[in-house]
Amino acid sequence: MLNKFIKLVEVGPRDGLQNEKSKVSTADKIVLTDLLSETGFMLIEATSFVSPKWVPQLADASEVMAGITRADNVRYMALTPNIQGFERARAAGVDEIAVFAAASETFSQKNINCTIEESLNRFIPVINAAKAEGIAVRGYISTVVHCPYEGAIAPEPVLPIAEQLLEMGCYEISLGDTTGQGTPQTVSALLSHLTKALPPALLAGHFHDTNHQAVANVMTSLDFGLRCFDSAVSGLGGCPYAPGAKGNVSTRAVAEALHKEGWQTDLDMAKLTQAESHITSLNLLQAHSS
Repeated sequence: MLNKFIKLVEVGPRDGLQNEKSKVSTADKIVLTDLLSETGFMLIEATSFVSPKWVPQLADASEVMAGITRADNVRYMALTPNIQGFERARAAGVDEIAVFAAASETFSQKNINCTIEESLNRFIPVINAAKAEGIAVRGYISTVVHCPYEGAIAPEPVLPIAEQLLEMGCYEISLGDTTGQGTPQTVSALLSHLTKALPPALLAGHFHDTNHQAVANVMTSLDFGLRCFDSAVSGLGGCPYAPGAKGNVSTRAVAEALHKEGWQTDLDMAKLTQAESHITSLNLLQAHSS
């Protein structure tokens, strides 16, 4: 049944919380991550070592990493936009790091204040330092089908960015529909183009649910051979630099849709309910109900 296994990467503690207006305490972040660690995920995106000036919600990244109870079968990942962030992440003992580029020049400027080419060059010392320490690197590409500033994004510019990230040393590329405007049609066009040049085992899907198409986009991606998807507990998320973007696809929604079609995720749904209950207790879902 191994060929029916889908890996879900839980991104709630980082991508889910980064855009929350109300402050989430370090203790509550630790509780959430610990609950998710018991749920069956192989990889949890725990936090981000970015400047607190840009993402104040995650200013406590080191404290969160120091406070969680690490499960033996779980790897803990953090975003590191530059070498300073990597050094903090390394000191905190992360298992993996992630670097993030964009398929839209305008989004790249708004998000990380540089061009796409400059962002890729900035990653070289980060990825090299990670490799020297034996720390795996995952690559993210934002706005792969739509940009809040430029509109529709064609598949063609996405491929060379993915190829460069893989050549630098990323083991996988997570394709982000950052604004949640993707549809099965636009996702099909993207993956049809990418999988002609790249093995689908090197690709993951990261879909936001603005227009309630995220689960359908996951199911469409299965047809192109993708077997890894990012999701967030209770559908938390958004992006401070993507106006109008709603939360990530809900972990429960994706898992239940996959299970219904005979796919396995190895998630303990009862444990997932406990993590969802913790989110509910924090009153974070009001902003995601529209």
